[in-house]
Amino acid sequence: MPDQTTPLSPDMSPESLPVTTPARKYVENKPPRGLYVRVFIYVVATHVLLAFMSLLVIIAKTR
Repeated sequence: MPDQTTPLSPDMSPESLPVTTPARKYVENKPPRGLYVRVFIYVVATHVLLAFMSLLVIIAKTR
């Protein structure tokens, strides 16, 4: 699918378009804040799961 859906008018040929400066390249220096929140939740959830599994193993061994 082409980027331009409407054709250029006859008086606006590609050669007559105004010259513009190129857009600045976007550089992201730090990850989005949501990434830190997700990593924190995953780490906490993993620790809780491991603690629960350890508790189950301890309970199973004492029976």
